[in-house]
Amino acid sequence: MTALNEKVNRYFKENKISKTGNWKIFTKTIILLPAFIGFYFLMVRLNLGWGLNILAAAFLGFTSALIGFNVMHDGSHGSYSKNKTLNLMMAYSANLLGAEAHFWRTKHNVLHHTYTNVAGLDDDIEKHPFFRFCEQQERKPMHRYQYIYWVILYPLSTIFWLYYADFKKYFTGKIIGDYRFPKMNIAEHIAFWFFKSLNIFLFFFLPVYLLGWPVAVGCFFAFHIVLSITMNVIFQLAHLVQGTSFADKKDGKIMEEWAVHQVHTTADFATNNKIITWLVGGLNFQVEHHLYPRISHVHYPAINRLVRETCKQFNIVFIENKTFWGAFRSHIQYLKQLGVQ
Repeated sequence: MTALNEKVNRYFKENKISKTGNWKIFTKTIILLPAFIGFYFLMVRLNLGWGLNILAAAFLGFTSALIGFNVMHDGSHGSYSKNKTLNLMMAYSANLLGAEAHFWRTKHNVLHHTYTNVAGLDDDIEKHPFFRFCEQQERKPMHRYQYIYWVILYPLSTIFWLYYADFKKYFTGKIIGDYRFPKMNIAEHIAFWFFKSLNIFLFFFLPVYLLGWPVAVGCFFAFHIVLSITMNVIFQLAHLVQGTSFADKKDGKIMEEWAVHQVHTTADFATNNKIITWLVGGLNFQVEHHLYPRISHVHYPAINRLVRETCKQFNIVFIENKTFWGAFRSHIQYLKQLGVQ
């Protein structure tokens, strides 16, 4: 890690640029946040037929995922800007989408990034009760078909997350197992209830009032299906594909060096596709993100060469699927493999 750090630090110093976001991420924000407002307005106000309302809801779900990838994610890691207040504001865009920034920072920044692909500690592989994501988890008969029934369950994941899992975390005070999230202060309690109530009002009760029950329910599910599929697919392609490993642990400790562990448990995909890179907020450069979570995603394409070069130098396997569809097929094959072995 020392050798890589020297190269990365030299890159930023020689180019006289900050490790946080720049005009690229600010441009994304200027595009995505108004798009979110626009698609929401179209969803609740279109008078051209229920089909267009539902189509607007689907685009709203897709835009919400992009805000999560490009804006909220960097803000949560403190890499959106040098300004801490601006980072916090961007992190709290999660609440605008119905999630909870306080929970996200603990389960993602702390648990997932520290214990990547460690069963029992990484919430990303433990939060789906109907899936077996690693060999350390018990295999049940239903898992034989998980490579098929993902089509039904992945699209419902944000409904489960926002309206069940977050409330369970809130009332139990636990993220995963016996791991407790930091105690919430009064402002965070108020924010939790305010944004959850606002989300239910904006995405259910107001559409019911303006559009009627059938169209409102259709919009609700269209929004969540597109949001869920987009988020699930992108996150799964980064860790749950063929070639990634799952760490052994002893008393909650990873048995190999941290940086090596991150490379072994993480995969890049479609890094030459500029459109995908723009849309997913650099999450296709997942190896780079796990090594440098406090560097903004706009810099990952530039430091990708340095990471590859250093991995080759120290004979560390660098995992990448060249295309999105190649990564997707690898994920499905991985689900099938874990279902029978």
